[in-house]
Amino acid sequence: MKTSNLYVRIEPELKQEAEVVLSKLGLSLSSAINLFFKQIVIQNGLPFDLKVPLEAPKPFEYMTEEELRNEISAGYKDVKDGKTIPAKQFFEEFDKKYKL
Repeated sequence: MKTSNLYVRIEPELKQEAEVVLSKLGLSLSSAINLFFKQIVIQNGLPFDLKVPLEAPKPFEYMTEEELRNEISAGYKDVKDGKTIPAKQFFEEFDKKYKL
């Protein structure tokens, strides 16, 4: 079987983390990429859904100063209006929802 080389740029930490997971599955990085490409062909697209979470908050380091001020103001308003819950209650609900 003929093979072709593929050169990609990837964050070193991401590559290392992926290799650790793949080694637990008994796969090399090359084998995993081959499997991924085969699934692209079989599915006629990516083998998973790409979605932006409906409530994905924008990381603060990407916010403008105005956006950050608005977020802080909105949070402060929620506290003043009593629209908060105790941390313990939040974590109990979080753990239940995500089965932790």
